Amino acid sequence: MNLHITGHHVHVTPAIREYLSSKIERVNRHFDHVIDAHVILSVAKLRQKVEATLHVRGRDIFCESTAQDMYAAIDALIDKLDRTIIKHKEKHLGARHADAPLRQRGALLDGQEKQ
Repeated sequence: MNLHITGHHVHVTPAIREYLSSKIERVNRHFDHVIDAHVILSVAKLRQKVEATLHVRGRDIFCESTAQDMYAAIDALIDKLDRTIIKHKEKHLGARHADAPLRQRGALLDGQEKQ
């Protein structure tokens, strides 16, 4: 997974970069088909904002979080991304396996008709 971190009106320190990359690994544990992750850190007065866009096959997943502390905003963002990735994974697997019983029933009917 490629991780791109950008700072708007904030210097991205090695500590923030390391903290963010370790937290993004949690998302990668749940769904390992993440191609790219683009994270934007921004500061406006007392508001710390973190935005992330994850590129998975066939879809881009976007989440954002704001807090008064950058680390708290990162934690909230990772929680949102985690829930969104799990939801996407369940939808993807559910759609893939939803028509399996229909195909099996069709095979059984075909087999019964041939007898």
